[in-house]
Amino acid sequence: MNKKEIIITAIGVLLGLISGYAYYYYIGCISGACSITSKPLNSTLYGGVLGGLLFNMISDFFKKKKS
Repeated sequence: MNKKEIIITAIGVLLGLISGYAYYYYIGCISGACSITSKPLNSTLYGGVLGGLLFNMISDFFKKKKS
């Protein structure tokens, strides 16, 4: 991974962390039976992982192929 891909992935993680916490805060799980959305830490970390993976896939998709 070069520096540009690391920055893009880090932005994805940051946006995922924010999105995960926002999902917990606005939607969440009142009963506590939901394993991911019942606690803010779980939801935030899950969002960060998904955001990082998504942005990493996007950066790989747009990477120029060496021919």
